[in-house]
Amino acid sequence: MNQTAGGTRPLRYLEPQGLLKPSDAVVAIIIDDAGRYLVQLRDAKPTIFFPDHWGCFGGAIEPGETDRKCLARELKEEIDLDISALAVRHYTTFSFDFGFAGGSLVRRTFYEVRATPLSLSNLTLREGRAMQLFEGPELLKLKVVPYDSFALWMHCYRMELAMPRA
Repeated sequence: MNQTAGGTRPLRYLEPQGLLKPSDAVVAIIIDDAGRYLVQLRDAKPTIFFPDHWGCFGGAIEPGETDRKCLARELKEEIDLDISALAVRHYTTFSFDFGFAGGSLVRRTFYEVRATPLSLSNLTLREGRAMQLFEGPELLKLKVVPYDSFALWMHCYRMELAMPRA
């Protein structure tokens, strides 16, 4: 039960326990040589977006920071992954309009990061409760951050997403 000024009420699924501030972010779709995805199990704190969900590593862009610098900083901070020698490419960008809440347009940019066995062997989890490699279909059956789930689904099934040519 969650204590409120008017008494108690049941805690609703994913109900924030504080103000959440959406901002531009970059995240990594980290994939190993076997095609598995490395993701983190987010902390179970109700003060973050999608607590206790699996999701991609990454985070908010700091003022004056480029997407690539943010990606490198976040991956170094969260799992001690140095991407300077890895294949990194832009994958997709989602835009979210928070005008309904007095906010602005916010983007979440996904980068594909091709991890090597050596780079994966030296990781140290510094944020979140766990990290794990999953086959795409296995991962998509879990409780995954919704926008990360969609990007991972698109990546996993990209060959089946035949788009008509103009």
